[in-house]
Amino acid sequence: MRRGIRINRSTSNLHFTPHYGRTRVLFLLAWLAAMAVLIAVIWQFDAIQPQVLAMVQPPPPTVTAPTLANQGYTAYMAGNLPAAEAALASAARLEPTNVDYLYEYGRMLLLQDKSEEGLAVAEQAIQAAPNDPRGYALKVYALDSLDRAEEAIPVGLTALEIDPNFAPTYAFLSAAYQTTGRWGRARELGAQAVELDPNNLDARRQFALALNWIGRYDLVVEQLEAAIQINSNLDFLYFELAGAYSGLKAYSSMIAIYEHVLELQPENTKAMVRMCETYFTMRIDNQAQYWCEQALDRNPQDARALKQVGMIYYTRRNYESAIDAFNQCVALSGSTYIECWYLRGLAYYRLGECAQGVPVLQEALGYTQDELIRTNILDGLYLCIEADSSFDESIIPTPAPTPTPVPTPIGIF
Repeated sequence: MRRGIRINRSTSNLHFTPHYGRTRVLFLLAWLAAMAVLIAVIWQFDAIQPQVLAMVQPPPPTVTAPTLANQGYTAYMAGNLPAAEAALASAARLEPTNVDYLYEYGRMLLLQDKSEEGLAVAEQAIQAAPNDPRGYALKVYALDSLDRAEEAIPVGLTALEIDPNFAPTYAFLSAAYQTTGRWGRARELGAQAVELDPNNLDARRQFALALNWIGRYDLVVEQLEAAIQINSNLDFLYFELAGAYSGLKAYSSMIAIYEHVLELQPENTKAMVRMCETYFTMRIDNQAQYWCEQALDRNPQDARALKQVGMIYYTRRNYESAIDAFNQCVALSGSTYIECWYLRGLAYYRLGECAQGVPVLQEALGYTQDELIRTNILDGLYLCIEADSSFDESIIPTPAPTPTPVPTPIGIF
């Protein structure tokens, strides 16, 4: 029998077996699900973009200790000591036995008067490398900053035994000998530090401070100008240089220095107050008052600015304003400016208010051993005795034994 072609008579255009039909349905459902996901991704793209990028991008590289140390050095050269400290602290945490990082980290702390923290870092450096002079030199610096100079000197001598050619040891020992009053030895060590390393900022600076004690302001200027050449963005060097010029009574040079600091740091209130004080010394009171007010606009609790602006008011016989400034000065915690006491007492006398002035003058006597200031205070008390019959000589305290005064440097830093 001849075979013919079998024709499917079904009216359906989708004639398929049951198994093939299930496959097509699953494929269709998967396609619909994928489209739904794609629409959701497009709709929420901003929200999921960080997660998507995190999956396709590599993680950021880990910052290494050398990179952090370089960042610290850059910040230091820019005069940003807090940033330098932070970067070097991170480097030291990554490599806690690396004296390169510990030494510079400790220096940044000590340059910001963080003496206790600096001492801890010095001890860490000594423990990490007992035969490296840097930890010991750093410890000398820290101990001297903590008024423990007698302890610092033997540590410095140990550092010199380890390495007699490390200039900072001589520099920091010079500072310790200054503190203990051995100024000749301090100058010798400062000179040795500079001779060993003329490009070391600590050597130049400590030699300058040693020279300041004997009033060689011309040589102080030379050393500090050399230090500024090493790093021209550290503001404390400029203040110390201005102090040397103060010893030379070169007030115009001082003004120029403070102007330069304000060019570098327009909000530096310390420079504003120093400008105020310098103009006051020059008896240019309008400029003096302007700069003190600029400082107080930025920091109303600057005791030194309050003291100085009170002095300006006092010399102008504006005693009420002087008293107000002096009252704010003494109200500040830690304020120790004697002018805020005795000039306030004298201002009360000038206003005929001895009842308020006498207790203030009596209190002021307990805060100073300066003979000129004590004479002014006693003069004020005697004037109140003459001006107000309710007072007699009983208000004059019996002189107490005068303690041996602590020596101060000749210059004004």
